[in-house]
Amino acid sequence: MRIRDALDPLLIEDALWHSSSADIAAMRQITLYSRSADCPYPATASLPTELEGLMTVAGTIDTHHHVLPPVWTDWLHSHQLFTSGPALPTWSPERAISFLDDSETAAAVVSVSAPGVHLGDDAEARRMARAVNETVAELVKDRPDRFGFLATLTLPDVDGAIAEAEYAFDHLGADGVVLIASVRGQYLGDPAFEPLMAELNKRAAVIFVHPGPLAGPRVPGLPDFVADFLLDTTRAALLMARNGVLDRYPQLRILLSHGGGFLPYAAERFTALPYALDPVNGPAQLRKFYLDTALTASPLALPSLLALADPDHITYGSDFPYADPTLATHFAANLQTYPLDDTTRRAIHTDNALKLFPRFAAQAE
Repeated sequence: MRIRDALDPLLIEDALWHSSSADIAAMRQITLYSRSADCPYPATASLPTELEGLMTVAGTIDTHHHVLPPVWTDWLHSHQLFTSGPALPTWSPERAISFLDDSETAAAVVSVSAPGVHLGDDAEARRMARAVNETVAELVKDRPDRFGFLATLTLPDVDGAIAEAEYAFDHLGADGVVLIASVRGQYLGDPAFEPLMAELNKRAAVIFVHPGPLAGPRVPGLPDFVADFLLDTTRAALLMARNGVLDRYPQLRILLSHGGGFLPYAAERFTALPYALDPVNGPAQLRKFYLDTALTASPLALPSLLALADPDHITYGSDFPYADPTLATHFAANLQTYPLDDTTRRAIHTDNALKLFPRFAAQAE
């Protein structure tokens, strides 16, 4: 069994937050196998010894690293999310730092994952976003050498999102924002979100785009994280490019999760077919996005990713703790052993993140 097949569903519940019982049963079977003696890389809380030293390069900054503050997880449970089937990942500041130490990662820019904070009520979303951001800001305050953070906003509540962005940047020292690619079918790139994009552009903000479950029916037996997450990110990126978001707001730095979903592999299709992107300007539009390597780096995916994105637009990501140390190590080792020149390797692991998140560059001086 390949290591990437040994997913522990206890660590990927954000992809299963509305899973069917059949999905949960399938994930339990995977878990049982990954913990069995037959699996060469069982689910584990520590790194496999044979992969030690292959994780990262010196000074690596992890730009796709999640936090699960209790104020948020308790709130999710109060809405009957994650109360049956697999539990949320086990997370604590100490466990996160242990993972950084074990993987020889210098620092991480942390964010909350799907479903974010908007479950249908604007006022509730605003309260939860404030509580999450203040909690995570304290984590960064306690360990500024190891953490930066991306503020959680309240889309599709635009007014609330603008207010929270202002508070997070001006009072909490946020390093950027995290936006879910779509919320109940409304995607980034929607004209309704223009006021938020304009505000973030004024601040030359980093926007980390993370996928969530698709609004439509799900394929039985295929949890969201397998393919739907990648489509969610791809849809958001295409809509932003097609609607000119990157042209109108050139100061934005938009970082797409998981290698941009299907974007690199299908870039030619997206610029050649009618009703997609302009065939002349489309490729340049797509190259404006930053892409992370979380759960993506492999000999199959990296050629397309590197063909689309310039080396200065790729960042390292682990997806911890939804990806447990074994799974994160597998993809990190793929990246570490892929043939890259030293300049490109350092750019992906360190230099590009330093440009996006200058707090770490200042600490290094």
